[in-house]
Amino acid sequence: MKSLRWPAVIVGFILLLYGTVLVFLAFDRVSHSNSDTLRPFIITMAPVWAVAVAAAIVLLRRPGTR
Repeated sequence: MKSLRWPAVIVGFILLLYGTVLVFLAFDRVSHSNSDTLRPFIITMAPVWAVAVAAAIVLLRRPGTR
């Protein structure tokens, strides 16, 4: 199980990156200006990326360290 941590994190971040692009394209499709695209995109994706980075840190932490 330990050997699958890095590949799982890499695959997860690739999927997250793909999903981020799709979310950006969805916001961009219905917007009329840059602020109509960027503000909702950042508000939507910043928490998702924060949770993903925190989860990766927890998964890749060595056992016994805080």
